[in-house]
Order: sequence, then C-alpha cells, then structure tokens
Amino acid sequence: MLFSFFIYRAVIFYFVSFLYVYELSLITVSSFWDLFKPQELIEYGGLALVLIIIFLENGVFFGFFLPGDSLLFTAGLLCFPGENQLLHTELSTLIAGIAVSAVLGYYFGYFFGYKTGQALYKRKDSLFFKKQYIITAEKFYQKYGGFALILGRFLPIVRTFAPILAGVVRVNHATFFLYNITGAVLWPLTIVSAGYYVGSVFPGALQYLDYIVIAFIVVTSIPIINNIRQQRKEKKESEREV
Repeated sequence: MLFSFFIYRAVIFYFVSFLYVYELSLITVSSFWDLFKPQELIEYGGLALVLIIIFLENGVFFGFFLPGDSLLFTAGLLCFPGENQLLHTELSTLIAGIAVSAVLGYYFGYFFGYKTGQALYKRKDSLFFKKQYIITAEKFYQKYGGFALILGRFLPIVRTFAPILAGVVRVNHATFFLYNITGAVLWPLTIVSAGYYVGSVFPGALQYLDYIVIAFIVVTSIPIINNIRQQRKEKKESEREV
C-alpha cells in the first residue's frame, strides 16, 4: 500500500510539474491540427511537451488520439546534431526521459483501472472514450497475457488501455512493475534510436517527415484494424447462431 501511494503521488507531481509549460506551449500553436503533428509539437513545447504527451498517451484514457510512435521517431530525428536539430537534448537523456514518462503513464492507467474496476465497461461512449477501445485492449491482453504490456507499447490505443485493463483485472504489482519497466525502456530505445539513426544517415529526411509519420500511423494501425474487424466478424457470427 505504501509503495502504491508513493507511485501515485509521484505520477501526479510529475504531471503537474509540466502542466504550466504545456499550457504555455499550446498558446503558441497556430492551428488545432498542429497538436497532432510531431514536428510542430516539438518546435512549440520542446522536451517538456514531448514528455507530457508520452505520459498522457501511455495510460490516460483520453490520450489515445495523441501521437506516440511518430512523436518518438521525430524526436529522435530532430535531436541529431546538425542543421535539422530542433530538440537540443542528448539522445540518452531523451530516451531516459521518455522511459520515465512512459512508466508513470502506465502506473496512472493501472491505478485508474484498479480504482474504477468494472465501472469502465459501463461508461457511455464519448468523444474521448469508446468502449470498443477497452475491448480491443482486453482481447489483445487475453491473447498475449502480461507480455501485452510490453508489446502493447508499440501499438496505438492498446498502449493507452493495456495498463488500465491490467488495473481492472488487478495484475500483481511486482509483475506489472517488471513488464512496465521493460516496455518503457524498449519502446523509446527502439523508435527514438531509429529516428536518430535516420537523421545521421539521411540529413534531408526532415523534408519527407510528413510521409514518414503517415507511414508510421498506417503500419502501427494495421494490427488494431485487423483486431477490430475480427471482433466484428465474431460478433456477427454469434448473432447468427442465436
């Protein structure tokens, strides 16, 4: 209980400490749609805004629409020293910061799911919440077990709702801690490093960033789309049998 209380307080403090910077950054955003463009987000808010977005997207249920993988790749690309460097941060510092944000985001989601329990399944759909998302994460979790907390880091929507579901089913704290830390390190280590490498090999990659981001969204969304289609197919088959 003491460990859980400490983690919960740490998560809240971490989030609030960046909130002021986040609000100031949003004031300078010229378009609402810039909130979904990794490069614009980095230009306006720097590392602080990147870490807040990672926190929200990794466990806060209304953060599922925020950029995740594409933001990490772009951050890695833009932190490479050179003419395209917009994020003046060491690669190791960037990866470590993202890992910490991802860990705390997962803990927030875990404790949210732990407290709300089954009430989340009864929640009505809204602009920022769809019951289908939690069901998708549940199917993914049933298929991969605890490993879903690691693999889910690389999948949008699942990344947001997997820790919440882990809290709902009350996964052992020690087990959750292990999977949480492992996934939080592997995720930025893989994707941020990939962006950094591309920046070092292809200095002109920034010109094609929009296409790279679109490719990331398409590739990472394929498993989710297939999962949703499979669920609908199973639902129709069960309705026919009835």
